[in-house]
Amino acid sequence: MPHLEKEHRITIARSISSVIILASVLLFNKTDNVLIDLLLYAIPYLIIGYDVIFKAFRNIIKGEIFDECFLMTLATVGAFAIGEYPEAVAVMLFYQIGEMLQDIAIDKSKESIESLLELKPETARVIRNGIETEIAPEDVGIGETVLVLPGERIPLDGVIIEGTGTVNTSDLTGESLPRDVSAGDTVMNGCINLVSAIKLHVTALYSDSTVARIIELAEEATERKAAAEGFIRRFAKYYTPIVVVSALLLAIVPPLILQSGLTEWIERALIFLVVSCPCALVISVPLSFFSGIGAAARRGILVKGAIALEDLAKADRFIFDKTGTLTEGFFSVKSIVPYGINEHELIEAAAHIESYSNHPIAKSIVSYYNGAIDKSRVVEVNELAGMGLSGVFDGKKVLAGNKKLVSLPDDAGSIVSDGTVVHISIDGRYVGHIAIADSIKDGAHEAIASLKSDGVGTVMLTGDNEATATSVSSVLGIDEACSSLLPSDKVERVKHYVSSSNGKVAFVGDGINDAPALATASVGIAFGRGSDAAIDSADIVVMSSSPAKIVEAFKIARETMKIVKQNVAFSLIVKLVILITGALGISGMWLAVFADVGVTIIAVLSATRMLYIKK
Repeated sequence: MPHLEKEHRITIARSISSVIILASVLLFNKTDNVLIDLLLYAIPYLIIGYDVIFKAFRNIIKGEIFDECFLMTLATVGAFAIGEYPEAVAVMLFYQIGEMLQDIAIDKSKESIESLLELKPETARVIRNGIETEIAPEDVGIGETVLVLPGERIPLDGVIIEGTGTVNTSDLTGESLPRDVSAGDTVMNGCINLVSAIKLHVTALYSDSTVARIIELAEEATERKAAAEGFIRRFAKYYTPIVVVSALLLAIVPPLILQSGLTEWIERALIFLVVSCPCALVISVPLSFFSGIGAAARRGILVKGAIALEDLAKADRFIFDKTGTLTEGFFSVKSIVPYGINEHELIEAAAHIESYSNHPIAKSIVSYYNGAIDKSRVVEVNELAGMGLSGVFDGKKVLAGNKKLVSLPDDAGSIVSDGTVVHISIDGRYVGHIAIADSIKDGAHEAIASLKSDGVGTVMLTGDNEATATSVSSVLGIDEACSSLLPSDKVERVKHYVSSSNGKVAFVGDGINDAPALATASVGIAFGRGSDAAIDSADIVVMSSSPAKIVEAFKIARETMKIVKQNVAFSLIVKLVILITGALGISGMWLAVFADVGVTIIAVLSATRMLYIKK
């Protein structure tokens, strides 16, 4: 931000000038004239503090009296009044330096989110009537063809229709390894095309694209305040006037009782004012959340505000939808178990019959079969709802389906696989079965194990049957699995866990039917490659589809809250010690400066730690 950088340069110049003048006065001023001393020390004081004094008076006119500028002005003018000229200049000097350092830290944390704006390509190479034209991405319509050259960002979401290549998705998903793509693959705008030119069929307007949604989410994230952040601001609102009144009483009451030492008690009251400025708390707490949100954004995790981050850190139970979240969401053949015939004969007969169905299970069997499908060998195919298919293959009657359609011999039950099974019979004779399963995602095992090691309960909700749910949950080590659920049932289960939990409940999903459950949970987490409804309903959006990112988001949230608590505890303890020792006359103005400016700088630097944590 150029304007802030200019302000920093001005502050540095003012600070250096003040230090030089202050040092010169301390070294070379040998007069004992109070008026001359006052004028000499007023020069560096006004150079470094004129804007603080101006803000204090301007806010007083507006009726906003009790802010940090008022405290700094009151404390330093008071120091001049009792003859503590160098201390007055030093307090203002260190305050300004602290303000500058905190601005730099805040700018650094903002860069993590604002860098997302760089994902937006400036132009798109659209091909209209065979002519290539560069236009703004916002002007490209759905269904148009876009050319993306090597090294360019993909300007819009689309499906590759020509070319093969490799795309770098790290800016969006946080994944370090590039992804190979070819015709038929879906690509997101904002990714970088690395190797060769590709042509896309545009599937979404820019306003509905991945990058547009990311930018919108990032802007929302800066506006939502956490409970801890709101508490600190309310605390400061009441804390500051109490401090001013306490300092006033400290300056007046003891001298009246002791009948002496007015100047000494005024000095102690001024120390009290300097120490008690709540800058460290007011600045470091929201900055901690902002840094956590920025750290998450760098890793392809978009958090919709500090509230979501705080709730996620408090989660003691994670509820997962199964399909598309813990599993890939598509079926594949896991095993073929023949019974009285060879494996090739079994899969050949099944694939030819299943080729007449569009069901995902049927497609997985056809995909697994290596040979060509010759539909001239198949006649009289009928799809029997809820049971399977029947047909004639090479003149033989073939049944492919569940136990309602195909009768198993008594001795075949022991060899039947778990999960979804397609049984096959030929001319009324049972010939074996094909086991179908939804593949478990890479990293799902590690994600569940990591959550459980942190003492977090895990639940899986699915519309699949009990056998499938039990199989997946046992493989992953999930604590509890609920099967055969409708979308409304999922919402009721989430409500049950939310109402019965002492902490917060996180729900992870990606489908349209997950949107109500995402909105019902304490904190909803959706995958960015899922449905728009799920993304809109979620509090946190993970731009990749890896379950490992869920754990990463959880650890970022916990670490952020840990930093918040550390900053609050550190600030309050140091200030309390210096307040007490200052009131007793043990601590002087220099320690008071450290307790205010020093603690603020340390707290601010601590708040930005999340930006530098690698893993």
